[in-house]
Amino acid sequence: MRHGKKFNHLGRKTAHRKAMLANMACSLIEHKRINTTVAKAKALKQFVEPMITKSKEDTTHNRRIVMSRLRQKDAVTELFREVAVKVGDRPGGYTRIIKLGNRLGDNADMAMIELVDYNELYNANKPTKKSTRRSRRGGSKAAAPAPAPEATATNEEE
Repeated sequence: MRHGKKFNHLGRKTAHRKAMLANMACSLIEHKRINTTVAKAKALKQFVEPMITKSKEDTTHNRRIVMSRLRQKDAVTELFREVAVKVGDRPGGYTRIIKLGNRLGDNADMAMIELVDYNELYNANKPTKKSTRRSRRGGSKAAAPAPAPEATATNEEE
């Protein structure tokens, strides 16, 4: 039975799959976008996003964890120096998959996977705004504007 085993093996043995995903992740970090099949892009997204999350906190332990999975020193350096600074305030969702259609040779579904913060076309129109987190303790502040509708009700009666 394969209960709870959702990982896509991509038709490869474990060592081949891990090496391929590590190489694709290094290419993605270096070039900021790559073209591949949809299945490989989805597998790469699951592979690379936890490493980007780890890169947001630059510790020796996190560098060693990422290095053990990526296996390329230049990619790890770029991930911790440049990519982590750019995605520092983003809570997740560091990559975007855009479907491109089918490949001519074998009709495989193709996709482009890219780092979200490095696409100027999508980010040009959106202003950078700070999102505020609301807490439940702000009840006294929320209660202060409540009398305003009552004042308008007295104006309607006149």
